[in-house]
Amino acid sequence: MNDTPTVDVLRNRLVDQLLAGRQLPARVEQALRTVHREIHLPGLDPAVAYNDQAVTIKDNPDGPLALSCASMPSIVAMMLAQLDAEPGDHVLEIGAGTGYNAALLAEIVGDDGQVTTVDIEPDVTLHARTALDSSGYEHVRVMERDGLRGAPEYGPYTRMIGTVGFWDIPMALRDQLVDGGRFVLPLRWRGQTRSVALTRQGEALVGHDMELCGFVPIVGQDGERTVELADGTVRVHHDRDQDVNAAQLHDAFAHAATETWSDVRVGGQESFDGIWLRMTAFEDTVCRLEATPAAVDNGLRRPVIIGRSPVLVSGGSLAYLIAKRDDTDAERRSLLGAAHLGPDGADLAKLLIAHITAWGADRTAVPNLAVHPADTPDHGLPTGHVINKVDSRIVLSFEGCGG
Repeated sequence: MNDTPTVDVLRNRLVDQLLAGRQLPARVEQALRTVHREIHLPGLDPAVAYNDQAVTIKDNPDGPLALSCASMPSIVAMMLAQLDAEPGDHVLEIGAGTGYNAALLAEIVGDDGQVTTVDIEPDVTLHARTALDSSGYEHVRVMERDGLRGAPEYGPYTRMIGTVGFWDIPMALRDQLVDGGRFVLPLRWRGQTRSVALTRQGEALVGHDMELCGFVPIVGQDGERTVELADGTVRVHHDRDQDVNAAQLHDAFAHAATETWSDVRVGGQESFDGIWLRMTAFEDTVCRLEATPAAVDNGLRRPVIIGRSPVLVSGGSLAYLIAKRDDTDAERRSLLGAAHLGPDGADLAKLLIAHITAWGADRTAVPNLAVHPADTPDHGLPTGHVINKVDSRIVLSFEGCGG
């Protein structure tokens, strides 16, 4: 007797698992139960294909991040729920990947809809085209194209989705979206990435949903910079508009960090990334701290997440998020605080503690987000904290959010 589950059983089991953690629109659920992910991942054991995990399909010879990968099914489902596509929608996907997401979109929009997927890598588009043909989605349009240009000849689109990470949003893409249309993409600012759902309102893209995520960056955008410290064992990743100077920070790491603690505690599985998000709506000094095990072995106070923690940087000083075990609360055993270095580190730590405290009082609050063209004057922007990029101006505000 063969007890090996069929691919249909594996696929439905995965979808049941996804539904246990998130409510999905019926159209998205049906698409996930219909499309064969294993066809888009040839050579992979179906039992692995139907695990909730990402799969690299093209390595990057020049860096640690893959050039293309199949996202975790839970992330795929989350973004499709944000997109909320309907039968008849015309959809542009930027980042073809394996073609699996395009197949899901084709199921959702139906025979009266259209799906166009673009990718700059010719072997990626070939993989997607082959898999889509094999799985019965020959009508999906696959193009070898710079995703930052989109595909205006087949627009305008009622829905757009990015399956690669964006540091900025070219207005050329916005112009291919109908007014009232929705654009879902992983957007990166101040070192963290959120899948944001944006609706076009005239010249602006207005956000109404944000979810934490991580994606391979799109080719062609170079908005982040990296400063190496402590003999290369610590890195600060910052945006191009931020003044982070390695020479100024060098001396700070010659001394042990001082710790300052909040009264805010978190549980073992509780996300505290909202602290980072909150700070980006107020501070221009928010960056990402990446420490290595060697740095901790050499005496650096361990960041709350060693490779990815928020840090405030100013001149020769910094303060970053830390945690320690605290058993005074059985439900929330970790106490949050700040480690600080440099002459102004104590002031930065106070600021970080204030944001931790504010987040602790309302842990679900997220800011309003709006994206305007780069040439929009200050008086044409809504009230809020402005982050200037090359093609756009991002405005974040907790006004009206209860934050």
